[in-house]
Amino acid sequence: MSNLEKMADFFAARVDKYDEHMLSEVEGCREGYAKMAALVPKTAKCLLDLGCGTGLELDEILKLMPDIEVTGVDLTREMLDRLKEKHPDKNINLICGDYFTVDFGTGKFDCAVSFQTMHHFAPEKKREFYKKITNALALGGLYIECDYMVKTQAEQDFYFAECARMRREQNIPDGEFCHYDTPCSFDNQISLLKSAGFSSVEKVFEIENTVMLAARK
Repeated sequence: MSNLEKMADFFAARVDKYDEHMLSEVEGCREGYAKMAALVPKTAKCLLDLGCGTGLELDEILKLMPDIEVTGVDLTREMLDRLKEKHPDKNINLICGDYFTVDFGTGKFDCAVSFQTMHHFAPEKKREFYKKITNALALGGLYIECDYMVKTQAEQDFYFAECARMRREQNIPDGEFCHYDTPCSFDNQISLLKSAGFSSVEKVFEIENTVMLAARK
């Protein structure tokens, strides 16, 4: 296998083909974008989009809620530039940065979403991040996550072991974001969200390995 690429560089190199790839080649994503948009509460006024990329989920959300205020966070400037080109007239605040370190404030958002981004990170890192999302949501707020998930612990263990091996062999330091898929099982994802303080977590969509969870604060 070729060397792992830095996360931002990986997506910057693929920005021109990204939308078509996700819509046509990743099973369940086209349907998932529409499902996510349908789940965003129509009463929501402020939305947080984590790893927003080129805004494929926002394309669908803004069809239904054109006036919603959006804060989008992503590591890759080229992806954010493409999103801005698509929606120049919408109320969107874009932040180019690491969503683990960006300050979201407390109780600011009615809804938070993430689409195909969390499968790059270890469970312990996600658990702490889910606590941060919980804190950023208003009481009763909703977090919707659509991600690449696997069905068994053995599958999860395989991907994490391969990622660790490649990082060791390529002398990649801890904490450096590199692109490699490390999906968790959806049972483990549900447990992580509950342990982070969400009062309820429900699986609401599944096509192949594209699974969507709705977690209520």
